[in-house]
Amino acid sequence: MSLINGLPAHVLLVHVVVVFVPLTALALVLCAAWPAAARRLGVALPLFALVTLVSVPLTTGAGEWLEKHVASNALVRRHAELGDGLLPWAAGLFVLAVVVWWAARRTAASGPSGTSRWTTAPVRVAAAVLALVVAGGAVVDVYRIGDSGAKAAWQDAVGRTTSGG
Repeated sequence: MSLINGLPAHVLLVHVVVVFVPLTALALVLCAAWPAAARRLGVALPLFALVTLVSVPLTTGAGEWLEKHVASNALVRRHAELGDGLLPWAAGLFVLAVVVWWAARRTAASGPSGTSRWTTAPVRVAAAVLALVVAGGAVVDVYRIGDSGAKAAWQDAVGRTTSGG
């Protein structure tokens, strides 16, 4: 995918990543820490994480096309390098979302007492901590990638207009 309605696809698709990664991260941490939220969200959690996962390679692929069509400089190369590192975080969000959804589903299926090894405090705490680490890493990575992309796209333009008057 290279162009959408005459615009570089990357500049449009990046908004999906910027919105979905933090929202998926927040939903994952909430569901891992609060099983009732996981039961309420149900299959929406892993589906949301799947959209997040699929959007990352689409966006980076469109970014690789754009990189070949703009002047190369250190800022563009840095942004491209950082962008390549987001896929493992998105995959981690997806895998954990599936595990949390599956655990909540299994717990709900075990009956009203909810007795399952997935409801024990150590397992829930471990899942919540792991979700917090992966979610935090994904959000920080998106911020770093976005910051580097904004600098690559706007530094010269903004520097000329603000220093000239």
